[in-house]
Amino acid sequence: MPPLDRNISAERPHIRQLDEAAINRIAAGEVVERPASAVKELAENALDAGAGRVEITIADGGKSLIRVTDDGWGIAADELPLALSRHATSKIDGTDLLNIQSFGFRGEALPSLGAVGRLRLTSRVAGADAAEILVEGSRLGPVRPAALNRGTVAELRDLFYATPARLKFMRTDRAETQAVTDVVRRLAMAEPFVSFTLTDVTGGDTKVLLRADAEQGELFDALKARLAVLLGRDFADNALPVEATRDEVRLTGYAALPTYSRGAAVEQFIFVNGRPVRDKLLLGALRAAYMDVLSRDRHPAAVLFLTLPPELVDVNVHPAKSEVRFRDPGLVRGLLVTGIRHVLAQGGHRASSTVADATLGAFRSGDAPRIYQAQPQAFARPSAWAAAPAPVLDMGFAEASARVEPAPEVLQEAEGLPLGAARAQLHENYIIAQTENGMVIVDQHAAHERLVYERLKRQMAANGVPSQALLIPEIVDLSSGDAARLLEIADELAGIGLVIEPFGGAAVAIRETPAVLGEVDGAALLRDILDELADQGASTLLKARIDAILSRMACHGSVRSGRRLRAEEMNALLREMEATPNSGQCNHGRPTYVELRLADIERLFGRR
Repeated sequence: MPPLDRNISAERPHIRQLDEAAINRIAAGEVVERPASAVKELAENALDAGAGRVEITIADGGKSLIRVTDDGWGIAADELPLALSRHATSKIDGTDLLNIQSFGFRGEALPSLGAVGRLRLTSRVAGADAAEILVEGSRLGPVRPAALNRGTVAELRDLFYATPARLKFMRTDRAETQAVTDVVRRLAMAEPFVSFTLTDVTGGDTKVLLRADAEQGELFDALKARLAVLLGRDFADNALPVEATRDEVRLTGYAALPTYSRGAAVEQFIFVNGRPVRDKLLLGALRAAYMDVLSRDRHPAAVLFLTLPPELVDVNVHPAKSEVRFRDPGLVRGLLVTGIRHVLAQGGHRASSTVADATLGAFRSGDAPRIYQAQPQAFARPSAWAAAPAPVLDMGFAEASARVEPAPEVLQEAEGLPLGAARAQLHENYIIAQTENGMVIVDQHAAHERLVYERLKRQMAANGVPSQALLIPEIVDLSSGDAARLLEIADELAGIGLVIEPFGGAAVAIRETPAVLGEVDGAALLRDILDELADQGASTLLKARIDAILSRMACHGSVRSGRRLRAEEMNALLREMEATPNSGQCNHGRPTYVELRLADIERLFGRR
């Protein structure tokens, strides 16, 4: 391998101070990665200035123009040059870097933008005249009088003209525009009481990409209305409000029903003290919260806000401020997982309205309805069933012994319940129930599978996870760091049946394994747990494997497709679904039932 040419002379190099322009361009490489980064910094400055309205205009994906206009407090004329110098800020006084209450605080954004582009600041404070200043490639111009009613206008042109090499790494205008839209959307979620407008003026054509007017009312109502604008009415209709507190940490926001899942993690938004962040710990916790109700190829949708004292979180990790570090990450992760699981359980049997919409769309177009996962293997019905009498099925429900139709008054009373009264069974798999204002179609196997699964989980939670002692402990050699990480969570692993202990040096001895898993490759299991700990800061792998076993047991122990049910059995199934958390989806994330409103059915037949 040839030696690396480090562009250093043979003589001893001398240490020298870089000039201000070079320093700003280096800093810009961290703060301003692309046009979306510039929009984020300028829009956050507007919010920190108390703006109630933020208008953003871009051209060519933000490469040629970014203009952010706000109605905030403004910048005094004599402070404009100072605002463009490094590490000058009004957000903090420098005495306490843990007590950060604002979006910005480093004093790097404006000088960095002025180092790589042409930045013009026009501002006016109350009781004074407006003024402007221009900086191009770190060359500062004089302060001049300007015309402006209030607030600040930050106009950035020709981004990266001073660092043309960076322009080669820009993506297409369309991709950069999408990134800018995503940034503005996240900020608009964080501030539902502020108006946001994003406009594209590329080629002289004006196109409003995003508009979100300021919402009114209580925070939860305002946030739900804002999310309906930004994510669509379907998300707002199928999201459950989240509110949980543990110690000094508070979790609020909205988490969507499991049946309103996505094929990619495109609707996962997490905020810490109002700041949009992309944190592996939090995203892993969100995934863990939905682990039991989604298949691996589906992703939950949620907008969540964590609020905690500033001294419990470090936002000064990276200049872009998109990463955070918690003083107690276990507490935060636990709150997020349990808070969302509690809300999903409270959702009971509810399934998303999009399931019914997809069903109606399939009726109209003939297309297949939305697929949530690979369909489970169909259970063939033996031909002898065609002539055989309907079998008596013990589903574990409290049911009547006589095989008779319920009395009309009983049916009428059941129709007032959420899932109505069973009226028929089609193809020995689908239960048709009538409600007061429509009908419900239930997949009997998927529904009963979830009910049995929840029953098994309750039994295991009450009695613990049985473990199997190994005749000869399995010794696993690890690095000292890996062994220490595993032993730190030894008590947690023991609670779900995996008992480990130190075995001298960096070795770990596996004494017991969860009995339900059968024969286990202990070394591979420990290394998988370590990989998850390194990636997400916590591991749910072992519990996921146990739940998968329970899920398979539930599948084999539930009523199969092709079984003919009595009326009382079908109604007992409906009643237990209403009383069981998460019964709106099976163990794999598929919906267990579809509800069709009578009005929608009538429209299918042209009666409305």
